[in-house]
Amino acid sequence: MNADTDSATMARDGILDSWWQRQGDWVEPPNERRGGASGVQRIRDDQGRLLYAKRQTGHLYRSLRHPFGRPTVLREHDALLGARRAGVRVPEIVYCAAEQGHEGWRALLVTAALEGFQPIEDWYAAGGRERHGEALHSRLLQQVAGNLAQLHRARWQHGCLYIKHVFVRVSGEGEDALAEAALLDLEKCRRRLTASQASLHDMQQLRRHSSWNDSDWQLLLDAYRAAFGRDLKGLPS
Repeated sequence: MNADTDSATMARDGILDSWWQRQGDWVEPPNERRGGASGVQRIRDDQGRLLYAKRQTGHLYRSLRHPFGRPTVLREHDALLGARRAGVRVPEIVYCAAEQGHEGWRALLVTAALEGFQPIEDWYAAGGRERHGEALHSRLLQQVAGNLAQLHRARWQHGCLYIKHVFVRVSGEGEDALAEAALLDLEKCRRRLTASQASLHDMQQLRRHSSWNDSDWQLLLDAYRAAFGRDLKGLPS
């Protein structure tokens, strides 16, 4: 099942068992919380493509719509689809399903690696800004701002927006270098009633949990306002 075109389903066809048996190195060892455990492994498909598999047993969230609990990967699946429809670059969904048995829930979300992307802080640490110059860095921040604005205009709130969730890819050299940005870890992402609510929550959180100086933040904010299409009162300066 390609979950980018089909909704995540309750597993009844044995495919979940097949995916579940694929093992790899732990990128995020299982954390016990939310009444269960959740962790991420790095695996490969039959063609050798690098994938990330988020495995969960239990690990539920509850809401008015799901008072008895629902695996958090299903919420993340919905958010990834919503973000992609809004034009935001996020990981491609390869497979997602969940099932509830006698021992409780198990759920799996498999996404494709963002080839060539790295955390923006790693790009800074490796000297990317110095190597490519301020013009490229400005375009990179515009890409970050554009992704965020598109997410928020669609009323999606990331919910846990730290700079570590901003990934970038720079290809080429000089004036022709291409700058791209992506967002990761949408597990806490949810729809808000208004775009303003989504925007203010995330942008305030990103300002608190980023290493950008005042001038860089102002550049990002100006690009964000332009992409959003209107000014928003309360954006952090």
